Amino acid sequence: MKSSVFLNGRFAGFHDNGKKLTQELREKRRTNETDQQLNVAYYQKTDEVFINTDEGRPRRPLIIIKNGKSMLTPETIEKVKHGEMKWDELVEKGIIEYLDAEEEENAYVAFYEEDLKPEHTHLEIDVSTILGYASTQVPFPEYNMAPRVLMAAQHTKQSLGLYASNFNLRTDTLAHLLHYPQQPLTQTRAYRTLENYKRASGQNFVVAILSYEGFNMNDAVVVNKSAIDRAMARSTFYRTYNTEERRYPGGQKDKIGKPEEFVQGFLGDEAYASLDEDGIVSPETTVKADAILVGKTSPPRFLKEVSALDVETEKRRESSVSVRGNEEGIADAIVLTESPAGNKFIKVRVRRTMIPEIGDKFSSRFGQKGVISLMVPQEDMPFTRDGMVPDLIINPHAIPGRMTAGHMLEMLAGKAACRDGKIKDGTAFAGDRQEEFEKSLMENGFEYTGREVLYDGKSGRRLYAKIFIGVIYYQRLHHLVSLKMHARSRGPVQMLTHQPTEGRAREGGLRLGEMERDCFIGFGASSLLKERMIDSSDKSTELVCTNCGSFAVHDKIKNKRYCPLCESSQTTEVEMSYAFKLLLDEMKSIGIFPKMILKDRS
Repeated sequence: MKSSVFLNGRFAGFHDNGKKLTQELREKRRTNETDQQLNVAYYQKTDEVFINTDEGRPRRPLIIIKNGKSMLTPETIEKVKHGEMKWDELVEKGIIEYLDAEEEENAYVAFYEEDLKPEHTHLEIDVSTILGYASTQVPFPEYNMAPRVLMAAQHTKQSLGLYASNFNLRTDTLAHLLHYPQQPLTQTRAYRTLENYKRASGQNFVVAILSYEGFNMNDAVVVNKSAIDRAMARSTFYRTYNTEERRYPGGQKDKIGKPEEFVQGFLGDEAYASLDEDGIVSPETTVKADAILVGKTSPPRFLKEVSALDVETEKRRESSVSVRGNEEGIADAIVLTESPAGNKFIKVRVRRTMIPEIGDKFSSRFGQKGVISLMVPQEDMPFTRDGMVPDLIINPHAIPGRMTAGHMLEMLAGKAACRDGKIKDGTAFAGDRQEEFEKSLMENGFEYTGREVLYDGKSGRRLYAKIFIGVIYYQRLHHLVSLKMHARSRGPVQMLTHQPTEGRAREGGLRLGEMERDCFIGFGASSLLKERMIDSSDKSTELVCTNCGSFAVHDKIKNKRYCPLCESSQTTEVEMSYAFKLLLDEMKSIGIFPKMILKDRS
């Protein structure tokens, strides 16, 4: 039976011996006879060979093993150390090779050199390389559940820090900048190698694990208000607005400048008070919600036919750029340039200082996320015998359920790092040990468990339990409550359905979905259901013909109501959802005639 051969997922033909072909291709790759990007996998069950050369495959380097011995000899390592040999040469000489996910199915990889057996095919360069970029930033990941490490990787991407050193020259649509980023006291080897401390994205907090009057139930956290006043976790939010002086067919164009009074949609002199003569706001001007940043007028949307007698001046409409209705800030920078089409192009960057508040999200590097529920002045916070006050209090129940022992280990490591003045190593499978931290704490007069006696800040009484307290790296995530908080009483509605608009940016209503509706039905709350689904949404009173069941009309000139279909004057007003009326109209448009059969309410 011949083996099927697939090239980049497509069937390419048959081969007499698929296993032999796979081995030959691998040997040729190792001796540089074929391209290094080629990967080949053999599936014995189905007798298929898969050859991959296409782009977009994640590939990782591994040391080649032959007859149970590593190809990376001590002599080679010495040559690499002294710069006599480069990485590319290791790959070319068949010492290291890159495997993709498919070829890795054929590999038997050893973690450590001392574990090597004759059946092994590859050896890990470093054990922590089994993790991805974000996961290698997490210290002590082997002490945590896998989903928590995955969650921590997601939080690393969402953290605020120094996102770019040239942030002052950039005009990103959205940007967050942490004011005082610190490098963590517990770092991994990958973190140091990649020099991520130059782009730190968090701060070292003193954290106590303690229930605080129920304010940190579940994932909520209690924060030291005085620490926030001292600029802990403070950040700046940047948003860039832009506009272009467009040209239109027919020779018309937009005009940037203060709009004149006769312009359609003129907002009044007050609205344009902060604009300069050129129609652009000055830098460092405080701008409130809906404030005008760039004054602009545009030609009318539809060109009007001008008759011989009708000499008309060109009508213009207001089209200025304004701050979003739910934001405010300070005009930080203005950029004047040209668009690719050669038109005047303006960017205005608005900055806003974001001080942590109730509802803002924080997370450690272990997926232990939480929002601020209470900010307590320092004098009311619990304190240690040395007068140390925690910056953050998290709930004890957050640890056993999530099984993030690494979180507690980092608190211990951070505490030891503060006393030793040395950064601790939290690299996966190879970091510093718990015993080392315990020894350091004992040498510095602390309990090796990391627990301390705390005193209540309000009463001064001792808390009769030893509280686990340490230093851990916390990140402020970009889920800021001031950028999400939204409510409305009345506001704009959609033209098509007459229902409230959707989304915070459009001053939309809060959606009451199908499942919420089911709850109201289940509770029998019919009046509430009607209020939400009809009165507060798209209530409409329509005329219905009682004779033929179609919609009737009201002729305002003759003050007469009649049915245009059967010309009957027997009509009645019916309260309904406008979306229902729209549905009936859409049914009519495809040739279906829906009838409404009316009955008395009694």
